[in-house]
Amino acid sequence: MIETNRMRVLIILFGLLFFSCSKNPVEKPQNLLSEEVMIDILYDTALLQAADGYVHDKLTNNKIRVNTFIYNKYEIDSATYYQNHKYYAANISKYRKMYKKVVSRLETAQAKLDSLDGSNAIDFNEEVIKKDGELLD
Repeated sequence: MIETNRMRVLIILFGLLFFSCSKNPVEKPQNLLSEEVMIDILYDTALLQAADGYVHDKLTNNKIRVNTFIYNKYEIDSATYYQNHKYYAANISKYRKMYKKVVSRLETAQAKLDSLDGSNAIDFNEEVIKKDGELLD
């Protein structure tokens, strides 16, 4: 009798676990950004955060804040950004694949930068981050 009750509890727990993991627990945002746009956002965010740590004064002097820059470039608001980030992050395998693409792009950009001599490196850095279609000073 006790053994069958234990078995029922285990079956119920496994059933709940199976059904709770079967679909994304986060509701799809009303303004869902495509996976490619989200990858672009993650890439730009990584570049800007690295730049903020490396040349903080240049970003500050140009009045560039990472989040504000991303919102303006992709014409989204903070709620859209966070809802989409949360939505994609809830599916860990998809999110991992997205981040692998971001890392691959960063490695490609780094390899290109490493292959340039000093005079061309500045041109490449200016090319990487654009605001409203114009190069930053």
